[in-house]
Amino acid sequence: MSQKLTSPNEDYAKWYNEIVYRADLAAQSPVRGCIIIKPYGYEIWEGIKASLDRRFKETGHQNAYFPLFIPQSYLKREAEHVEGFSPELAVVTVAGGKELEEPLVVRPTSETVIGEAFSQWIQSWRDLPLLLNQWANVVRWELRTRPFLRTTEFLWQEGHTAHATHDEAEEETLRMLDVYAAMAIEDAAIPVIRGLKSNVERFAGALRTYSIEAMMGDGKALQSGTSHNLGQNFAKAFDIKYLNKANELEYCWTTSWGLSTRMVGAVIMAHGDEVGLRLPPKLAPYQVVLVPVYKTEEERSRVLEVLHRLAAQLKAAGVRLHLDDREETPGFKFNDWEMRGVPVRLELGPKDLEKNSVVLARRDILGKEGKRFVPQDGVVQAIHDLLAEVQANLLAQATQFRDSRIHDVNSYDQLKQAIEASGWARGYWAGSDDDERRIKEETGATLRNFPLEGQPEDGVCFYTGKRGGGRVALFAKAY
Repeated sequence: MSQKLTSPNEDYAKWYNEIVYRADLAAQSPVRGCIIIKPYGYEIWEGIKASLDRRFKETGHQNAYFPLFIPQSYLKREAEHVEGFSPELAVVTVAGGKELEEPLVVRPTSETVIGEAFSQWIQSWRDLPLLLNQWANVVRWELRTRPFLRTTEFLWQEGHTAHATHDEAEEETLRMLDVYAAMAIEDAAIPVIRGLKSNVERFAGALRTYSIEAMMGDGKALQSGTSHNLGQNFAKAFDIKYLNKANELEYCWTTSWGLSTRMVGAVIMAHGDEVGLRLPPKLAPYQVVLVPVYKTEEERSRVLEVLHRLAAQLKAAGVRLHLDDREETPGFKFNDWEMRGVPVRLELGPKDLEKNSVVLARRDILGKEGKRFVPQDGVVQAIHDLLAEVQANLLAQATQFRDSRIHDVNSYDQLKQAIEASGWARGYWAGSDDDERRIKEETGATLRNFPLEGQPEDGVCFYTGKRGGGRVALFAKAY
């Protein structure tokens, strides 16, 4: 029997790392700061990827691929952008045994190389909007790494679009933020708050940055996806122009937006418990695991015959499943699959055969309370209904947890109390960028975003006492 997990209440970071490796999501890499994503972990990413890719195509975007290597001079053409990424860049100076005439940067993000391509592809208003996405890996030389959450190399998608006007670019920026929120809420069962980032937290080179923020099981925030209105900054740096209908040259307005394998970490931390993973059915590699229960070889044969029949019915109904016929005890298998977070376990033993029934055990509710007996001839519909229940319950639990830890504050002391209690502080903010930096230095909390919903017309800043000129802001410690 495997050793019990560290409790998340005792050491959250250790608990997280144990889940990543013991649930077979990843393995350590010989390269510092990188991980090997194992099949079980990669299938969770594939579920996220499929959900997003479908939504991207429904909103008119096409996939493309751009080079991993970017000429260093490209980054220097957008000063704020290169300044924001300089410490994280990996640079190639020697290739093929020779020193390169111009160093190549390993892609940290692709605004520059895609901007150069856009300048060649866009000629007139008829070429707009240009809506592209790429699925790729990027490299950012991180000092402190954690599997999935922050690694030197990670997988992501990055969308890049060009538009004729500011308003069209802003509409696109918010549309893609909504796409991220829909995936997080509907498929990952993670409630997120959509909002505008502060100037301090804005993406380097962007006019505006928006984010979806999620609360993890330790109360910290995780920026789970970002969408940027780049204004005309990159268009001017890379000469992305178009002839308008009056036959006049204008600079385009561009956007970029990205979501990464960090979302796998979000799923772990938003739903995991003291036993292990709890995967939302829509993203789980296996939605159901079938476990035979028997003592004799004759019982094993009869039980497996029925399980194979039920497995075929479930597969035909589109259920992702695994029949666990390993030579291990049922208890070992139960513990193993609970660790790996499979939403529903189907158990079948000799007594169940006599009753023509099966046992269904849900991962989100452990013990007898989460078990039910259903007739074999109704198992497909029962599992279909149960998966929907588990999906909805995980979202409800995560939402209740988040809402219970968001504290409305009217003073700086109240913000400190909220942060010390491992919560988020929500209050009216009219402070300066320096005020924001000071709060981070003193409390470790950052301004996560200004939520897009529920903004009052006026208010009194909890930090400066100033009335008006601000917005409601969320502050929290973050990953």
